[in-house]
Amino acid sequence: MPFFKTALLTAALFISAAVTASADSFPVRIVVDAAKTQGPVEPIWRFFGADEPNYATMKDGRSLLTSLGALTPGHVYFRAHNLLSTGDGTPAFKWGSTNAYTEDAQGHPVYNWTIIDHIFDTYLARGVKPYVEIGFMPEALSTTPEPYQHSWRPGLDYRDIKTGWAYPPKDYGKWEELVYQWVKHCVERYGHEEVASWYWETWNEANLPQYYWGGTREEFFKLHEVSVKAVRRALPDARVGGPDMAGSDKNFLTGFMDHMEQTHTPTDFLSFHAKGAPDFVDGPDGGHVRMGIAQQLKGADNAFATIAARPAFKDKPIIIGEFDPEGCAACQGPANAYRNGTMYSSYTAATFPRVAELAQRRGVKLEGALSWAFEFEDQRYFAGFRQLASNGIDMPVLNVFRLFAQMKGQHVAATSDHETPLDAVLAGGVRGDADVGVTAARDGDTVTVLVWHYHDDDLAGPDAAVSLALDHLPAAFRKGIVMTRYRVDATHANSFAAYQAMGSPLAPDNAQYAALKAAAQLPPDAPVTVKSGTFTFDLPRQGVTLLVITPAAK
Repeated sequence: MPFFKTALLTAALFISAAVTASADSFPVRIVVDAAKTQGPVEPIWRFFGADEPNYATMKDGRSLLTSLGALTPGHVYFRAHNLLSTGDGTPAFKWGSTNAYTEDAQGHPVYNWTIIDHIFDTYLARGVKPYVEIGFMPEALSTTPEPYQHSWRPGLDYRDIKTGWAYPPKDYGKWEELVYQWVKHCVERYGHEEVASWYWETWNEANLPQYYWGGTREEFFKLHEVSVKAVRRALPDARVGGPDMAGSDKNFLTGFMDHMEQTHTPTDFLSFHAKGAPDFVDGPDGGHVRMGIAQQLKGADNAFATIAARPAFKDKPIIIGEFDPEGCAACQGPANAYRNGTMYSSYTAATFPRVAELAQRRGVKLEGALSWAFEFEDQRYFAGFRQLASNGIDMPVLNVFRLFAQMKGQHVAATSDHETPLDAVLAGGVRGDADVGVTAARDGDTVTVLVWHYHDDDLAGPDAAVSLALDHLPAAFRKGIVMTRYRVDATHANSFAAYQAMGSPLAPDNAQYAALKAAAQLPPDAPVTVKSGTFTFDLPRQGVTLLVITPAAK
């Protein structure tokens, strides 16, 4: 994917204009029925990941992991590629290594867990657990070892990443023993109970032979089969699954399930990836980003349907192992200019509730949807990568996950008269009227209401003038209602807008850096106490807001 600097800058500047300009507002009515519960709030958002495993142990990686772990300590998971790749642990774009497996001069295995222990130790110390991807192929085991480490960087052909790490093992017995020894070591180091709480899956997107897998489909199925055998030999109650394939490839997913049934291979969860498709649209406005929310949701729905049709698998938990607006976190370009600002945060808020609704429709259990977004160490500020923080500064999208984390208990009925119907989003995205949607929950006497204002096109638009009615509040609210509001929009919890306002410095000084850190924070508005259950507020385009509603003090 080429990088067009001029177009990217134009798009990035337009984002700032889009979310600050506003025409006359339009009315939106939202109704929340606090007495009508609709099932438990499932924190499907608590999964994250990255190609580059070694970033986790670096300064900004450690800081970001701390923020992720704080969302819901002990329940956040992290997936990374390259955990078994050969090398000295120096990261690069779409690369990492641990040197876990080499061989001596006689061809005997040499195991070294030093780097991989450091990675997992770093996770666990910050309340994050591994979603373990068993891969990639060590150089000494690869059937095609040379060249081994790729030298891809943004702007080069993405197919250049496929080198010796992507091929099947020359000895499946040695591979199985490697996996067994790794899991056995983890149990000895971290304890049975801890490791049993992790997820274990084999490889990444083995249905993409041009990128991630140099063998046949059957060779991957065999690799997964022997990997699961090794994991369960070391830890009989380990949580194992797969195939973490790209997209909703029905033939591949069906073939995988067939093989698992025929070989009686344990399967505790199923995993696949779903991605959107943003574009850069030329026009009299100078051009703008147009998101592809429909493709991401349709991909998820198609895979849900395939799984729901199989009696042996329809009740298995599902992890969408990569769930993102597009496919390459390390790629740059004009279509990816949504990433730094509120286009990404509003898209995220609009997407997660809908994928949960799709799973409910299909009658499958969605346990997680993993955002393949982390950080890129020591790159320029807001460089256009898909990430949650830049140089240690939280980006607006990370604050949406902080809003999600405050929603607990039971979902309650919530409707908006300007929410785009789910079937319409699947059919054509959000290309007409803006999507002002809502999801709500109740946890004891606390009601939380999340509202988003989203459109596929990164263009200026009017604010939504929201009237929120709260019906059937618990008796504790008789003395009054306290509303606390959190906002992520052009002027709230938005480090990128602050960066643009200071002239986008190449290297912010101490004062500027401190100001950016402060702008990234998510402080609530001052609480407001009222007697009635109706609130009004404005929500700008690309804005996301969370209302936390509690009883007034007696």
